[in-house]
Amino acid sequence: MTDGQPIPVIIDCDTGVDDALALLFAVRHPALDVRAITCVAGNTDVDGVVRNTLTVLEVAGAGDIPVARGAERPLIEPVRTARHVHGEDGMGDLGLPAPTRVPVDVDAVTLLRREILASPRPVTLIPTAPLTNIALLLRTHPEVTRNIERIVFMGGAVATGNATPVAEFNVWHDPEAAAVLLTAGVPITMYGLDVFKRVLVPAGEVQRLRTSPEASLRLAGELLAHRDPATSGDPTPMGGLGDAGAICAVVDPKGITTEALPVEVVLAPGPARGQTIVDRRPRPGESEIHEGTREQPLVDVALDVDVERYVNLYLETL
Repeated sequence: MTDGQPIPVIIDCDTGVDDALALLFAVRHPALDVRAITCVAGNTDVDGVVRNTLTVLEVAGAGDIPVARGAERPLIEPVRTARHVHGEDGMGDLGLPAPTRVPVDVDAVTLLRREILASPRPVTLIPTAPLTNIALLLRTHPEVTRNIERIVFMGGAVATGNATPVAEFNVWHDPEAAAVLLTAGVPITMYGLDVFKRVLVPAGEVQRLRTSPEASLRLAGELLAHRDPATSGDPTPMGGLGDAGAICAVVDPKGITTEALPVEVVLAPGPARGQTIVDRRPRPGESEIHEGTREQPLVDVALDVDVERYVNLYLETL
C-alpha cells in the first residue's frame, strides 16, 4: 500500500495456468485495488482467455471487476498459442464449469483508457501477456500516460528464452507491441524469465493447497501442480508461480533486485526475433565508438529475486 491506500492496478493477461495464479493473488491482497482486467490472445485464443479469466474470478469470489475482450491476434504475426503448455482450454484442462459472469460490452483498449483516466490515483499496469493491448492503448490514447504510475510487465529475458533460445514467449508473440511499450515514457519494470523461472512453491505446500476445503485454494494447488505435458521427465518442477511473481513485485518491490538498463527488442526476421537485448556493459563498446550511440530506453530489469520471500507472500495472501 502507499500512504495506507491500496495501489490501483489493471492486469492485462492471457489467462493460462500462471496468469490464473496471478489473478487469485491479486484479488485477495489488501494492498491492491484491481480496477479492471483486460484479455489478449496468447496462451490460448482471446475468447478462451476471457472465459478463463471470468472462471478464476468466480472461483475466487472476487468483487465486480470489469473484464474486457482485447486483441485476438498480434499486430503483425498470426496467433501462436501455448496450448501445448497450458492445455487445450489454456488452463490445465481441469474441467472447470463455464462461468456465469460476463465481460463488459466495451473492448479492452476502451476499458483501459476509461479506468486509467478515471482513477483518482495513478494506476500501475501489470501486463502478464503479449503486449498487443498495451501497444494499441499507447498509440491510440497516449494521454493515458499522465495517470500511469508504472508498468510492471512479465516478459523478456536477459539470458535464455523459452519460445526460442533467446526470446521469451510474451515478447516473441508480438515483438512490435513490446517495442512500443518500451517507448511509453513512464517507468517500466521488466520481470523476465531470469526471475520468473526461479520462484517455486515447495511440493508439500502445493499438496496442502490441493486438499484444501476452499475452492480457490484447491484451484491454486491444481494450477501449481500442472506440468507441461509436452515435456518428458521433469525439467520444470511443479510449483512455479510464474506470472504471479510480477504481481508480488508490485506488492513488495524489495523482493526483486533491479538495475536500470537499456533494453531493445529485436524486430528483424530470423532466429533473434523477439529477443530483449539488455545492455549490461559498464561502458560503450566499439560499435558505439565507431558508429555513434543510439538512445535506448532505460528499464528497471529484475536480475535477482528473493524466492522464499515471494513464496511466503503468495501463500500467506491466499
